[in-house]
Amino acid sequence: MSHQTLKDRLAEKLAPADSWHAEMRAVRSDFDLNPGMTPWAKGPLKPAAVLIPIIANPNGACVLLTRRADSLAHHTGQVAFPGGRLDPGENAVDAALREAREEVDLDPAAVTVLGLSDTYQTGTGYLVTPVIGWIDALPPLKASPDEVAEIFQAPWDFLMDPANHTRDHLDAPEGVKRWFWSMTWGEQYIWGATAGIIRALRARLYGDEPNLPASAAEDAA
Repeated sequence: MSHQTLKDRLAEKLAPADSWHAEMRAVRSDFDLNPGMTPWAKGPLKPAAVLIPIIANPNGACVLLTRRADSLAHHTGQVAFPGGRLDPGENAVDAALREAREEVDLDPAAVTVLGLSDTYQTGTGYLVTPVIGWIDALPPLKASPDEVAEIFQAPWDFLMDPANHTRDHLDAPEGVKRWFWSMTWGEQYIWGATAGIIRALRARLYGDEPNLPASAAEDAA
């Protein structure tokens, strides 16, 4: 039970970082729990990437997350990973590391990219590639006030335990329930695409078992 066990599993189970290409299709999506939902964004999916930074803290691995600024026009105050749309000529890793630098001043040199998790389609029309990064020692961070209200960490073991995953819903204007996954860590409510991406990563590493598999316990550190 060590950081190395977790790091080795990630390296084994994730897609290679250089396997990304512009024609990738969604593996998971906001529609997994809402098969009859109509996307509210029209046109081709917009390529995006997020960085999932896993920090090897002495008391246990944690995942770095942000709470979006209250002044943003979209997804105000929601919990998210550092990330955003790809700029012309970028791949997913380039974009994820650039966005992390812009949002929380995370030095790319501190991040070891281990691979890619399953692509995720949002109802807002983005095709998100999660880039998994390993950080042995987290450097000082600084939130961009225009984008990030708060930076925090959630324990890896907590996020990977399905006992902490809840199906919640919103009532859409047409009277249909929109379902999504959520996780509550302290005062932080993690939901929507961010929770869906976490669930997808958990399934890729440990399978879709409803209970915590023994392999996840081996990775606890």
